[in-house]
Amino acid sequence: MHSAFGLSCVLFDLDGTLLNTATDLTTALNKALAHFNYPEVPADSITPYISYGAAAMIERALEQDVSDVIKADILVWLLDYYENHIADFTQMYNGMPELLMTLEAENIPWGVITNKRERMTHPLMQALDLTRRSACIICGDTTAYSKPHPEPMLTACRQIQVIPEECLYIGDAQHDITAGKAANMKTLAATWGYLKPGDKPQDWGADAWIHHPNQILDWISNQSHAFN
Repeated sequence: MHSAFGLSCVLFDLDGTLLNTATDLTTALNKALAHFNYPEVPADSITPYISYGAAAMIERALEQDVSDVIKADILVWLLDYYENHIADFTQMYNGMPELLMTLEAENIPWGVITNKRERMTHPLMQALDLTRRSACIICGDTTAYSKPHPEPMLTACRQIQVIPEECLYIGDAQHDITAGKAANMKTLAATWGYLKPGDKPQDWGADAWIHHPNQILDWISNQSHAFN
């Protein structure tokens, strides 16, 4: 990878951007629903809501009138199950292993900024042997605010000791792009992720939207003035 600008690091959202966690998460949801005697739901009806957290997935799955107390019980059960099956099926998206290796070969640090909680994120990164490779792992409860607030982005920059203007952030939800822009990072919208019906990545204000991880390096190489 050759670029004429000062790219200091590449940062990724986790679910739906770096990792395809959908099967493990929707399986955990359906196991939880079944445990509480609610009907299971098609995985593809829930996948678009993964970026908004387990509570949003439960909300989507339970369209009937279910009390908040029961939803809270389902959430606890779901998270316990998921924690014990954190990477049964989860893997990096095609093209991501090569991208990370290329960045590492170029001595460009990469990291993760996710709204997923530390309790789930750290075991998942560890299970895929990514913890030792990543320059930072910022989770939804690492800082006082989560995305779309810029604080997680700025915390990542402080940890890696880079300035936001020299960072690229890649995510599959509008709050990813909003947070990246608020921190003055370059942003790419990942359309291979968990887009909701009606989502229009082209309207999120990202520097570009991309359809495959292979396009990330091409975009970087073509942005000779992007970070100046």
